[in-house]
Amino acid sequence: MDVYEAVTSRRSVRGFKDQPVAMEILERVLTAAAWSPSGSNIQPWNTYVMTGAPLTELKTSAVERVAHGEAWDERQYEMYPSVLKPPYGERRSAFGKERYSALGIAREDWEARQRAAIANWNCFGAPAALFCYIDRDLGLPQWADVGMYLQTVMLLLRAEGLHSCPQMAWSQVRETVAEVLSPPDGLILFCGMSIGYEDPAVSYARTGRAPLAETVTFIGE
Repeated sequence: MDVYEAVTSRRSVRGFKDQPVAMEILERVLTAAAWSPSGSNIQPWNTYVMTGAPLTELKTSAVERVAHGEAWDERQYEMYPSVLKPPYGERRSAFGKERYSALGIAREDWEARQRAAIANWNCFGAPAALFCYIDRDLGLPQWADVGMYLQTVMLLLRAEGLHSCPQMAWSQVRETVAEVLSPPDGLILFCGMSIGYEDPAVSYARTGRAPLAETVTFIGE
């Protein structure tokens, strides 16, 4: 698989087979991902990978917590601004509409939307998951470095025939995650990532992208 194919075939998969992911594949991917760029090579990512019984334990705890209506953990970073100005708000709304329409869920069906959301904390059935932390004392450029690292991980997973789904939703139950992972003090959970082989029986809608002229300006000949 070349780089272009990896980029264009990568998407947030929300339905995985229970087929295990070999640990040697995960080790190979994360070893290569360590070559992701970071300012002054400080490599600000702190990654935990979970499979097997520990992941099952975490999924069960998180799903039960959310299903019982317990309050979210206080955010350690702002996921979205309180007001998303155009065109960002419109893009987010369009995504939500496409997502729930593909699942056959009406906008006013709040209960069905909640059930769909809870699937996040079951990793959409994935047998492996990654949790990425960053030190709270680092700045915005280092958060950007973490984003480049995660993108590199996802592209390498595609090269291995795997899919993924990055999920900031895990930051909303960060304390439940910490009970299992016991991360050092001072680390902020940025996101989780479900990893596995796609289940083709799960329907989805591939969200589009803005036209090039809307996001890119070329200057010069």
